[in-house]
Amino acid sequence: MVESALVATLIPPRRRGRRVGRLLGTRVAAAVPLLLIVSLALFVLADLSPFDPLATYLGANYQSATQAQREAARAAYGVDATWWSAWWHWVSGLPVGDLGWSTTQRRPVVDVLASGLPFTLGLSAAALILATVLALVLGGVAGMRRGSPLDRALSGLATALAATPPFVTSLVLVAVFAVALRALPTSGARAPGDPYTLSGILAHAALPLITLTLSQVPWLLLAMRSAVVDAAESDAVRGARSRGISGTGLLRGHIAPVAVLPTLALLGTRLPEVIAGAAVVEVVFDWPGVAATLVDSAMALDFPLFAALSLLSAAAVLLGSALSDAAAIWLDPRIEMAG
Repeated sequence: MVESALVATLIPPRRRGRRVGRLLGTRVAAAVPLLLIVSLALFVLADLSPFDPLATYLGANYQSATQAQREAARAAYGVDATWWSAWWHWVSGLPVGDLGWSTTQRRPVVDVLASGLPFTLGLSAAALILATVLALVLGGVAGMRRGSPLDRALSGLATALAATPPFVTSLVLVAVFAVALRALPTSGARAPGDPYTLSGILAHAALPLITLTLSQVPWLLLAMRSAVVDAAESDAVRGARSRGISGTGLLRGHIAPVAVLPTLALLGTRLPEVIAGAAVVEVVFDWPGVAATLVDSAMALDFPLFAALSLLSAAAVLLGSALSDAAAIWLDPRIEMAG
């Protein structure tokens, strides 16, 4: 595996691109029926749920409503249909962009996604990219200096961060940067009454971004460190050391190309954790995304919105897995991936 960088340079980029394209095409073709099955399962679980969505819709009036009033309300809210007819009605609206009506947000689901999805995607993508860069650099340094005070400090810090819930990290950052230093805002993506501006969004996103990044760094950093340690002990790297190669050249040319592959594989599995972390962060910082809305829609039995957000989450996980595998076979073309 240590010769993967050399093999990659010997295989033309066009050929590697074709292999990546075939992999992504196969994954997309498999994702379509899989997502349909996921959406079907969501409506089945909704039908098996012991909770009555009408109780959520009527609130305090549920107990005092007569049976006739409840039946009329069920018909008005569309909760009297069977699960398969409700699923078919929802799926048939997908091609035309009709995802139903959100009872919790009191507007079409498409409008909810259009207003909140860019904030969630932007925050999550930025946090994942920043966490990956930090983990690759710091994990590489720790692995190359195994057993040193720096290695122990980074490993200890990563372990502590892994054991700290994002909610606690959020409170600490707020106490330091917002309360004590008064340097950063703590709520929303703009000041009350102000329009959205790039500078305002960036300023308000600082604390949520730091929180979400810190929640993702530990596992990636420890994985990178472990992979670097394993690669550094291989025969090929010992041979490179005997030829006088050391330091940055050894890390970049012989160790990093191998160590990064397990980290990429782990990165593809971190998207569910990113989504869960984003939900917590959005609640704490009142960030106008849709991750927190996923939790609210499930608790309020807002099935059209819950189904749309759950399907997007499943699609994000499948996309992350496909992209991490594609990156792996680009870096090491000897890897054979099943579709």
